[in-house]
Amino acid sequence: MQKLRLSVVQYLNTAPLVWGFLHGPQQGQAELSFTVPSACAEALRTGAADVGIIPSIAYQTIPGLKIIPGVALVAHGSVESVLLVSRVPAAEARTVALDQSSQTSAALVRILFARHWKTQPRYLSAVPDLEAMLGRADAALLIGDPALQFALNSVALHAREHLGQLFVYDLAGEWHRLTGLPFVFALWAVRADKVTPELTRLFTGSREFGLSRLDDIVAAAALQLNLPPAGLARYLSDSVRFSFDEEARAGLEAFYRAAHELGLIPTVRPLEFI
Repeated sequence: MQKLRLSVVQYLNTAPLVWGFLHGPQQGQAELSFTVPSACAEALRTGAADVGIIPSIAYQTIPGLKIIPGVALVAHGSVESVLLVSRVPAAEARTVALDQSSQTSAALVRILFARHWKTQPRYLSAVPDLEAMLGRADAALLIGDPALQFALNSVALHAREHLGQLFVYDLAGEWHRLTGLPFVFALWAVRADKVTPELTRLFTGSREFGLSRLDDIVAAAALQLNLPPAGLARYLSDSVRFSFDEEARAGLEAFYRAAHELGLIPTVRPLEFI
C-alpha cells in the first residue's frame, strides 16, 4: 500500500505531533516532508501531500479538506512563538512587516490591529529577519523558531542593543485578552480522497508517543536551536497544547468569524472532521 505523504511545518512545536512517525510505532507508515506553514497548505492544495499540518486559516481557502479530530496546535494564553516586535507601541505602528511564510498569524495580526489596537497599518511581506524587517517597518511579525530564538536567548538582548527600545507582544496572549478564548494555530488536515478509518488512531498515536518523549525532543531542539532546555521544556509543556477540544473549537470559530468580517476569507466554512 502506498505510504501517506505528510507535509509538516519545520518548527519545534510540530515535533510532538510527528515524533511517532519519526521514532515511534508509526515509523515507516508515512513519508514526511518539512517546510514552512504556507508551503504545507500549498502542498495539500495541489495534491503534492495527502495530509498536512496546515495553518488554521488555510482550511477556509482550500476546498475538499477534512480535519483529523482531537489534534492541533493550540495556545490557551501566551505562546512565546508568535510575536509582534515593534519600535513603537502597537497602536502607534503605521507599517508592519509580516513573515512571508505565515498565513494564520498574519491574519491574526490584522484582526488584532483592527479590533484590539483600533488601527489599520500598512502591511509588507518580508523574510523573517528582525533587523531587516524593522529597517522597513515600525513592527514585525515573527513566528515559529525565529520567534522562540528571539524570546529565549541572547538574540533578544542583541536586538535591543542594536535596535533600541522594543515593544514585544505575544499574539496568542493578546487574542486571549480580546476574546477570552484559545487560539488554534494549525490543524492536521487530509484531502477528502485520502480519508481512511485508521487516520485518527494513527495521528493521535504519534502525538501521544511524542508527548511521552518530550525530554528527547527538548534535548535535540536545544542543540539544534542553541536554546536553553528549560525554556524549551516550558514551551512544549505549558505554552503549546496539542489537543483540539470544544474550547479550542470555539476559539477557532471566533477567529474565522473575525477573519470573514475583515474580508480576509470570503466565507466561513463549517468545520468538517473525518
